[in-house]
Amino acid sequence: MLTEVQAGPYTVRGVSVGGVYTSLLVPELGVLLDAGIPIRSFAGADRIFLSHGHADHASALGSLLGIRALVGKGPPLVYLPAEIEAPVQEAIAALARLHRMKAEIHTVPLRPGDTTKLQQDLWVRAFRTHHPVPSLGYQFLRRVSKLKPEYRELPPADIGRRRLAGEPLFEEVERLELAYCTDTLSNVLERQPSLFDSRVLILECTFIDAERTVRDAQERAHIHLEEIASMADRFQNEALVLMHFSQAYSPAQVHATLKARLPASLLERVRVFAPDSGRWFG
Repeated sequence: MLTEVQAGPYTVRGVSVGGVYTSLLVPELGVLLDAGIPIRSFAGADRIFLSHGHADHASALGSLLGIRALVGKGPPLVYLPAEIEAPVQEAIAALARLHRMKAEIHTVPLRPGDTTKLQQDLWVRAFRTHHPVPSLGYQFLRRVSKLKPEYRELPPADIGRRRLAGEPLFEEVERLELAYCTDTLSNVLERQPSLFDSRVLILECTFIDAERTVRDAQERAHIHLEEIASMADRFQNEALVLMHFSQAYSPAQVHATLKARLPASLLERVRVFAPDSGRWFG
């Protein structure tokens, strides 16, 4: 069963269970975040972003190619950590031989800090996440031109004359729209503080209870709810989408625990990506 939540202006649709599968579609951006399960309605996405190569995040890539072939779609663009580009291409080639079919992807290898244009004013920047294998998070942003502060009080006619004269009246600014951060230690938030300011932040929250401690989460290179709660006042996001909960928890347990442990000021902005969570708190 797919989950769908509304996070600010963005729809996040898909499924995410830690260690089982994660695949999230954001239709407004035209991007598929990870490919851990072959959801037929997601196969039309032409831009796929792999956070890392673990099976629960990447193993459905071949199946998605098969679905795309059935509906006449060509090779997708697959953005991925540069270190896994060759193994992923090798895996797709092996799958093509096994199935005796043509299977092809166009890979876009990225390293932390790399920024690439997707369409019009939409860009993506990769950042390092902290997992035992090469991994990345992705921050989607828009670059827009804005009038410099010192010119904002000028009459429109004056601005027009200055612009025709070639004066540099405008500056390019970045609007941080949506960030995707999964399978990582919580210190990614300290090393990438702009995540706190992204309009929407999709963040893993694998462990939530006292039976699995913060230390247990860190040993597995994942995030614990207690770590998020301890930083609650730092999240400036319009919406915080928590996902990748361990399969050890029922959806009801996830909802109840978040309600009990997160302060109201953050809870009202939290969207919960658990199997029965086609809704949000608030």
